[in-house]
Amino acid sequence: MTAAGQSTSAVAPSASTPDLGAVPALPQTLAGFRIGVTSDRRSEELISAFERRGAEVMHAPALRIAPLTESITLQRDTDEVIAAQPDFAIITTAYGMRRWAEAAETYGVWTELYEVLEKAAILVRGPKARGAVRACGLDDDGAAEDERTDTVLDMLLERDLSGKTVAFQLHGLLNHEQIRRLEDAGARVLTVMPYTWAKPVEDNELLRMIDAVIERQLDIVTFTAAPAVDAFLGVAQQYGRRDELLEALKTDVISAAVGGVAAGPLIEAGIEPVIPERWRLGAMIKKVCDHLERHHTIRLDTQHGPAELRGAELRLCEVSAEPVRLAPGPLALLRALMEAEGAVLSREDLLEQVRCCDSGHALEMWVSRLRRALPVDLVQTVVKRGYRIRV
Repeated sequence: MTAAGQSTSAVAPSASTPDLGAVPALPQTLAGFRIGVTSDRRSEELISAFERRGAEVMHAPALRIAPLTESITLQRDTDEVIAAQPDFAIITTAYGMRRWAEAAETYGVWTELYEVLEKAAILVRGPKARGAVRACGLDDDGAAEDERTDTVLDMLLERDLSGKTVAFQLHGLLNHEQIRRLEDAGARVLTVMPYTWAKPVEDNELLRMIDAVIERQLDIVTFTAAPAVDAFLGVAQQYGRRDELLEALKTDVISAAVGGVAAGPLIEAGIEPVIPERWRLGAMIKKVCDHLERHHTIRLDTQHGPAELRGAELRLCEVSAEPVRLAPGPLALLRALMEAEGAVLSREDLLEQVRCCDSGHALEMWVSRLRRALPVDLVQTVVKRGYRIRV
């Protein structure tokens, strides 16, 4: 346990920057795939993990985290918590707990805040928040098994809150419904917001990613926070592209969320995201790798040897050592033909399966472009019937 007056920077030092040059090469399990990263904090870690596995990454933060260490409001709220000596404290995020402790140290009141929190019953949203609490030399009285703030509130509401004071560390946004639940139970609620979410100054990067999803130039988009999902969909709505974006995310482009909380707005919009069992960044990376390998890699024996379609790249190892990079239209066409495993698909079948193709003329153009892009005659025309892969 850390003494109350000890510097929090000594208790929870910042993680040193890894020496990427010393990191061993990883199997290229994501080679050929195109991944969109929407996170701000820890985005470098996520991008590096995907790129080291061979993926092409597009980065566009949907929201940026803005620490409020120097905020007058945070200082006032911290002083109010100290003066109130709350009976309970809710810590929702590890990042928020660390920023709050750093801010209190900056204000010169960390010792007082420590003593107040030590006397309070602390409930945390999950293991990461628990780790940050313990790094400050404190202990908690329970954590939500599903890592949801509402579950923490359920745990607290099992107790008699009449006349009690609750200090509530917010995670970037104020949820009035959550505050109301506690107040209706008779509690006095003091909110503390050590950081907030801020929109990027311009929407250009995010719009480029939205366009890339709509045009099927990405295979998967990752999200690490629910507010980022709301911002992503909100910008699309603002510029009149929400319907097209949702159509792409419901059909051809996968979405991945770090956990159930982050996935909430996607599910509400009718999208089925990929979610790891453990709500952690590393688990999401592994889930993305496994999902793309199992469900979005097509292998087929053809007349020209084994063919493997990974993301936007076709590999014909017996023909060329270099993969063939395909444009979205011909790529969607080839994927449908390879999934048919040599069976003939009529023009009507292809127009139904290849959603971005809206006419017979466009289909013929895509067939022509696909053939020109391939080093061998892989696509066969079956007269009066349609097209097939030569197997």
